[in-house]
Amino acid sequence: METPSFSRCQLHGSASPTISWRLCLFLLLVLQSCCSRPALSASPYLVGMGSYDITGPAADVNMMGYASSDQIAAGIHFRLKARAFIVAEPDGKRAVFVNLDACMASQLVTIKVLERLKARYGDLYNENNVAISGIHTHAGPGGYLQYVVYIVTSLGFVRQSFDVIVDGIEQTIVEAHNNLRPGKIYVNKGDLLDAGVNRSPSAYLNNPAEERSKYQYNVDKEMTLIKFVDNELGPIGSFNWFATHGTSMSRTNSLISGDNKGAAARFMEDWAEKNVNPNQAAHVSSENLRRVSALISEPNETSDDLIRLASSYKASGGREIPSSSITRRIRSAQENKPKFVSAFCQSNCGDVSPNVLGAFCIDTGLPCDFNHSTCNGKNELCYGRGPGYPDEFESTRIIGNRQFLKAIDLFNSASEEIQGKVDYRHTYLDFSQLKVSVPTSTGGQQVVQTCPAAMGFAFAAGTTDGPGAFDFKQGDNKGNPFWKLVRNVIRAPGAEQVKCQAPKPILLDTGEMKVPYDWAPAILPIQIIRIGQLVILCVPGEFTTMAGRRLRDAVKNVLTNSGQFDNNIHVVLAGLTNTYSQYITTFEEYQMQRYEGASTLYGPHTLSAYIQEFQRLATAMVSNKDVPTNLQPPDLLNRQIELLPGVIVDKAPPGVTFGDVSSDVPANSTFRKGSIVNATFYSACPRNDLLTDGTFALVEKLDGTDNWVPAYDDDDWSLRFVWSRPAKLSPRSFATLEWTVPEDAPSSVYRLRHFGASKPLIGSIKYFTGTSSAFVVR
Repeated sequence: METPSFSRCQLHGSASPTISWRLCLFLLLVLQSCCSRPALSASPYLVGMGSYDITGPAADVNMMGYASSDQIAAGIHFRLKARAFIVAEPDGKRAVFVNLDACMASQLVTIKVLERLKARYGDLYNENNVAISGIHTHAGPGGYLQYVVYIVTSLGFVRQSFDVIVDGIEQTIVEAHNNLRPGKIYVNKGDLLDAGVNRSPSAYLNNPAEERSKYQYNVDKEMTLIKFVDNELGPIGSFNWFATHGTSMSRTNSLISGDNKGAAARFMEDWAEKNVNPNQAAHVSSENLRRVSALISEPNETSDDLIRLASSYKASGGREIPSSSITRRIRSAQENKPKFVSAFCQSNCGDVSPNVLGAFCIDTGLPCDFNHSTCNGKNELCYGRGPGYPDEFESTRIIGNRQFLKAIDLFNSASEEIQGKVDYRHTYLDFSQLKVSVPTSTGGQQVVQTCPAAMGFAFAAGTTDGPGAFDFKQGDNKGNPFWKLVRNVIRAPGAEQVKCQAPKPILLDTGEMKVPYDWAPAILPIQIIRIGQLVILCVPGEFTTMAGRRLRDAVKNVLTNSGQFDNNIHVVLAGLTNTYSQYITTFEEYQMQRYEGASTLYGPHTLSAYIQEFQRLATAMVSNKDVPTNLQPPDLLNRQIELLPGVIVDKAPPGVTFGDVSSDVPANSTFRKGSIVNATFYSACPRNDLLTDGTFALVEKLDGTDNWVPAYDDDDWSLRFVWSRPAKLSPRSFATLEWTVPEDAPSSVYRLRHFGASKPLIGSIKYFTGTSSAFVVR
């Protein structure tokens, strides 16, 4: 509608010009008011984004994912974050979705976060409208789940891992809540073809041929992205869902990392900081990732001048500092800019591997056995290869970059606006004894039941992303007599359980193991969040490709048949959400008993149970009915056992101060783009202080002649913090900073700085820092 102009008002006659003036002004105000109303109705949501550091202990703690007791954290690849959006109707409902750079959500974490939100906001945020999801990185500290089977390798519960995640989620939601402003949301989707392959194709092929013929690929290739636009500030974030495992980093990695999805988020947030400006709602280019140092002008000195300048700055030596002097992370310090939040969320990744080159035998180089993923009968020799093979860091970068580039494409071209109400439904179910109606071969219906949790023999075989040990193998529906004897010493499953779980040969009857407390969950949450035509199915596990397709289709049918949605509905599956219960395969895949089927805890009808109960949730939502439940998951915090010893004392050699350089950058050295600079410092255990929202490692750039400016920190892809001890129980330790000089780093003088915290035998934690000698980059 064209804006009315006062110049079009005419004074007719001269007898009463004052009346004509007032009438014209009144009409003008009425028309302007009418014109402004569509703008208000076009932004029916309040939108808020938030993020916060959740990096756990970078030493001594077992990593969650591979269940390998040898995979112990010893440094940081880049930091882990919680990211959240809140969408609210101004006078109606609101929903929160939190994405964690963690292996999965934890029931205990969810319980404690909800308790904190209730203390802050009353009933505004609760279990019905808050979803907490994990990206499934296998390179984050473990020990934060409450059930025994998930914390065995971490020597029980690790309070430090747990607390930093709970604290970070709370701070993330608080930030998103405080940032709520009028805005719009757009949705877009498209295929990403080269970021995932099916790691259990023999199980997938057991699905009906007619069903498989509906799909071009044996994994989901579609990414769905939502773009958040503040009415005044322009684009402020994006979340997307795409299925691929967080296993680009192998089980031999010891650096904390968000793996490929964490990397993609890091890349996109850096890109947005340069390309998405306040008040810039237009589409933006995807060239040249931002780096902090790129904001500092190139020096005019010649290379010889730079070398002479660098040579005047020697290693500083360690010194004690107050904790307030620890440098905050570079991105956290940029508070004058609106924070762009980008999350790469997990979906039905159960059988999807990022190791897209396929699985090969490490002894012969030949492809692994198709049905069992073995090499001459041994699963230990079969490994998947990522696109950067044999460099897992490069594989992580490539798969992360592919997701990032697709997200940029979808972000730039997003034009379908999300419109409609915010709604949600949530309930708890006892999956150990859930009655399910399933079709029979004659076209009728029969009632079956899920089982108490149990894991099959093929669970111990692992996958091509991380094979197991001993003589276990995938595709085993019989079991091994020796391991059955071992199992029976722990707990022998009863005849009813064996029948219920068939054809799975039970290795661990976890659902019936209660000492010292529950080994596996029984009561699980399921949840639907609706934001206009976007519907998020929040599931507490890893659905395989076909299992996820069946669930999405079943819910979509309920919603479209209600008449409240058209065919343009977007249904996404958010995996590993609110708690964790391992895998969910189709009935047909379960019969093959590969790793995913052996890890489908509640028996062959698990997927049918999910479909039945999600259909009930969806029906309740479109019927505007509540979903009552008298079930609650247990809070086992007070029963947790912690066996990981604390830090007793940190020591440095005689005459050495924490922060002193042990191995310096070579004197008068010059490095080119792409080369690696490193220095090693006498350090202390990173568990003394996680330096949350701070950094253990820093690259400083000389600005002028005596002003050192932070350029890169331990949240940057290019800078790694590697921690080590000379012996397992030694009180001495070292921190090595490894900086791969980025191609966009300005030619200048740089140095490396380490921050840390040491624990004396008696007394409080003491903080320290130290720097390397300066060097030149050109």
